[in-house]
Amino acid sequence: MHEKRKGSAPTEQAPDPLFEARLEGIQDTSLAEQRRDQICEAALELFIKKGFASTTVRDICARSGVNQASIYDYIANKNDILRRLLNKLWFRSGAPNLHELLEEDPERPLEHSVRLYLSESWTKKRKGTLLAYRSVPHLQKDDRDAMRSRDQLVIREMATKFRDRAGLAEGDPRAEIIANLVIYLAGFGPLRDWLHQDIEDEVIVNTVAVGITAMVETLSQSQQPPQPS
Repeated sequence: MHEKRKGSAPTEQAPDPLFEARLEGIQDTSLAEQRRDQICEAALELFIKKGFASTTVRDICARSGVNQASIYDYIANKNDILRRLLNKLWFRSGAPNLHELLEEDPERPLEHSVRLYLSESWTKKRKGTLLAYRSVPHLQKDDRDAMRSRDQLVIREMATKFRDRAGLAEGDPRAEIIANLVIYLAGFGPLRDWLHQDIEDEVIVNTVAVGITAMVETLSQSQQPPQPS
């Protein structure tokens, strides 16, 4: 049986958010930000409803009220809008990651932290989740790489916390597998709630939290990964 690890690895630095074009044609920065927000809000609804590929700049102009002659004073192109939205709703959503909640209060029961994580993700990050999952195929390579790096970092940090709790060896891959599944379940609410609209949100959160907690606790009961037959 492996000895429990004595401490967590140092927290890695989060990857930079997606690149946003710098546009300096409009001197009134307050007006520029207002117009940019107006454009991005209109684009968000269209990207979620129609899809990124099917939405045109003309569509965004019509929805936002910003005319085509001036829209490029505020955004570089459609991909620039997508990056700005993902930065705001995905990278800077305000929803904490699970490993951050576990670090914030190590004495808090795991199930409580998972419930808080899911609840925050499914509310604060709802539109960001819908946008990210639907637009990833249309991202440019550098943007996809940045999104992947972010998820990989979160998975590593979460897996470290799971290993600490379960007393697993450093290289035990099961912690990463469960951490990856937790990330997937964080998208379950926004992506699948159309199928269970008649169920209270609290019931859904509690049910998924119980399942995640059981998976992590099961690791501590079998500290050696199962061998292939």
